[in-house]
Amino acid sequence: MTQAPERTSGGSRGAEPPEGHVRLTIDDRIVDAPQGELIIRTCERLGIVVPRFCDHPLLDPAGACRQCLVEVEMNGRAMPKPQASCTMTVAQDMVVKTQMTSAVADKAQQGVMELLLINHPLDCPVCDKGGECPLQNQAMSSGRAESRFVEEKRTFAKPLPISDEVLLDRERCVLCQRCTRFSRQIAGDQFIELLERGAHQQIGTEETAFGEGEDFQSYYSGNTIQICPVGALTSASYRFRSRPFDLVSTPGISEHDASGAAVRRDWRRGAVQRVLAGDDPDVNEEWIDDKARFAFRYSQAADRIARPLVRGDDGELHEASWTDALEHAAGLLMTARDGTGRPTGTEEEPGEPKRGVGVLPGGRLTLEDAYAWSKFARLALATDDVDMRARASSPEELDFLAAHVVGKGPEHVSFAALEAAPAVLCVALEPEEESPIVLLRLRKAARTGTAVWHLGQWSTPAVVKTGGHLVRAVPGAEPVALDTLPDELDAALALPDAVVLVGERAAEVPGLYDAVGALANRTGARVAWVPRRAGERGALDAGLVPGLLPGGAAVADGDARAALASSWGVAELPATPGRDLTGILRAAADGELAGLVVGGVEIDDLPDPALARAALREADVVVSLEQRHSEVTARADVVLPVAPVVHKAGTFRNWEGRDRRFATTIDPSGGSAGRVGGTVAITLPDCRVLDTLAVEMDVDLFTQTVEVAGAEFARVTEALAPIRAAANGHLAASTRGDAPLAEESGDGEPTLRLATWRQLLDGGRLLVDEPELAGTARPPKVRLSATTAARLGLVEDATAGLEGPRGTLHLPVELADLPDDVVWAPARIPQPDGGVVTLAALGLTHGGPVGIAGGRHAHEGSPA
Repeated sequence: MTQAPERTSGGSRGAEPPEGHVRLTIDDRIVDAPQGELIIRTCERLGIVVPRFCDHPLLDPAGACRQCLVEVEMNGRAMPKPQASCTMTVAQDMVVKTQMTSAVADKAQQGVMELLLINHPLDCPVCDKGGECPLQNQAMSSGRAESRFVEEKRTFAKPLPISDEVLLDRERCVLCQRCTRFSRQIAGDQFIELLERGAHQQIGTEETAFGEGEDFQSYYSGNTIQICPVGALTSASYRFRSRPFDLVSTPGISEHDASGAAVRRDWRRGAVQRVLAGDDPDVNEEWIDDKARFAFRYSQAADRIARPLVRGDDGELHEASWTDALEHAAGLLMTARDGTGRPTGTEEEPGEPKRGVGVLPGGRLTLEDAYAWSKFARLALATDDVDMRARASSPEELDFLAAHVVGKGPEHVSFAALEAAPAVLCVALEPEEESPIVLLRLRKAARTGTAVWHLGQWSTPAVVKTGGHLVRAVPGAEPVALDTLPDELDAALALPDAVVLVGERAAEVPGLYDAVGALANRTGARVAWVPRRAGERGALDAGLVPGLLPGGAAVADGDARAALASSWGVAELPATPGRDLTGILRAAADGELAGLVVGGVEIDDLPDPALARAALREADVVVSLEQRHSEVTARADVVLPVAPVVHKAGTFRNWEGRDRRFATTIDPSGGSAGRVGGTVAITLPDCRVLDTLAVEMDVDLFTQTVEVAGAEFARVTEALAPIRAAANGHLAASTRGDAPLAEESGDGEPTLRLATWRQLLDGGRLLVDEPELAGTARPPKVRLSATTAARLGLVEDATAGLEGPRGTLHLPVELADLPDDVVWAPARIPQPDGGVVTLAALGLTHGGPVGIAGGRHAHEGSPA
């Protein structure tokens, strides 16, 4: 979709154009245009459609296809031949004639179209682009009725896979260079190029052309498919699946990260067929990453839960009606809440009954669902033991979020602010892996002069693509590095509008959040928090963390509690800040908590999966709200199926604090849209499930619909805002100490330190049934410096054993510019059998010690 520039007023010959503008004539109409504007953009503002293929408003001009030729006069003299309007800028007193008023321009455009069609195959009936193809449209509007070409068309073997996800039909290519410009300019992935010359010119990779080189491996490859103006680049997962006129298109918001990218979901017969990037200049412009584009089949997975499940006397889960399941769950939860269940201890010496329920909703919720979870925990379960952070966390993080994040919106830090910033520092954030749209905006900013700095261990792809400066720090010593930044960076962050982006991984390093706060106070830089999951920012504002109420006021604040209790129509609310995720799990495992209510939490994502399994095993009551079967549902007493994003409406609050509302894509109430396999699925949004469950517990939440829940949350937030502002959250005292970097192992060798984070495509639950997407994932490797590798006897491409207290993982070795005695490995590694291995399960943490077993050649073993 074309993004028109800001409109300018028309002019008249008797007045001077506004400052910074020129006056010209286009098709006998006088217009004022900004200096430097392309002719084709000025024509767009006048409503004149000039045909084009290579032009794209977000890509640099190329003038490759020549389809946009127009007649131009300068200083009263016609230029000797038609000019490409996508590369020529406007000038004072210029006269432009498009195909609408010039026979010369019309003939030129027809001639270019004839040349483009000389070798183009006549395979529109089987081409995926058929029905939405600019070439088809412009062949009708700007082409000739007959072809004079009688020779044999050139042909290529087809399709040619240039990656697992992208297929190339070379004979369809019109050499517009959109794909190569996107890869080089926007994504920074320079794998796809123009090859050969003359009649043999084609796009491809060195590997496709010469049998060597690299595949087109990019997290943004799907964008080249969408912007291709013909059917040269097609999707392996969508190829031959549907015609565009058979699809229903619904705008939506990506559920895969915290950027809130606009998308368009195309579906038929109750199933999504493809996801395309939406056009939103404020957020993702016209780009999305491949995870947002291709990971949508989880809602159609064979293990989707279609009906409520209740565990019977035989110990097995059985389908039940919603009424029976909710009644049973309510009874179990009230027993656990009130401590009227079986006592702890022995038969001879019984102890006190277990009491209380912990709430773990996960970080994938919409804002409305998160509010319902928060209200359910405090009213129905009378607890503040609630934590949506299904990852490593810390009390220090909560203080930081209360002080720097809660209550702030895009007016504080936005995507546009990143472009305008003189300097951006990324702390505990690998943007390409954790929030890919942020990476694209940082790269765009860097191209226009923003200095991008990264606090980390090695020159990752994100560092390279942003032209970044690396502030290298040993893992665990990042707070010290922030205190002693280079003078150049310290000065840059003191400039107006400088930004510090901090990721959720800062919670893994004691004192790092405190150091970020101190840096902001010292330099005046604005701070923004970029979590990984789509729902975490909204859940934070909804009070789905211990110690914070909806709207961000503190649980310990009596005025805030009283105001919220009044708004909710109750006498009082829990006054004691609750346990965090680890505390909830430990209390359940130790018999202190009787029950757990768990949302979309994946056990392998947690900082201590073994503790989570023990908690599920020891809890008397486990109620799960889930979409698909999991380790949690396997141990649950009641499973209540909730709707995936495509079957409900809602709002994701992105990392900027911007509300990203979306409507229901597919109504699940009837037809094939509500079927899982052969069973009619009866799933509901979390807010409605919790509202009905609370009613069974004699509590009214009034969150029956998304609209009602959202409106109430807005009222509550507004009511508590003055109280929260008066309290003005504070940072806790520093908890950091000197990083233990001088330790030695028992044999006198320096201790190896682990650096780690998650990769974008790592076998997560939302990537199910996406083999092509999985094929584009970056292979997991263990990285270390050449000096460390030599000391350990390792060479590149050998396989090394990553040793933790609970096991060993074998990965290929790659040399990188890491500090000596530092080892990097991905936090989560998918396995060929569909399972995953996490470093947390091995007892390994960022900044902690790690062992490396003896090397071996790669062919001698594979990752375990």
